[in-house]
Amino acid sequence: MLKWLFMSFLAFALVFDFFADRHHAHFWGDHIVGFWAVFGLIGCLALIVFCKGLSHVWLERGTDHYDK
Repeated sequence: MLKWLFMSFLAFALVFDFFADRHHAHFWGDHIVGFWAVFGLIGCLALIVFCKGLSHVWLERGTDHYDK
């Protein structure tokens, strides 16, 4: 249920972005509809993948670590 709640919030952010005022865009991504919502989603997923990979390399111990 939480997954659907987050997906509905993302859809709301994309729909709301169609009605946003774009007269004084400060960044190049401000001109693209839905850019910041997609950027946030991809950035979050990239952080999850990076941290999970880092934890496997750095924090994970062997299965016989405590038997030594």
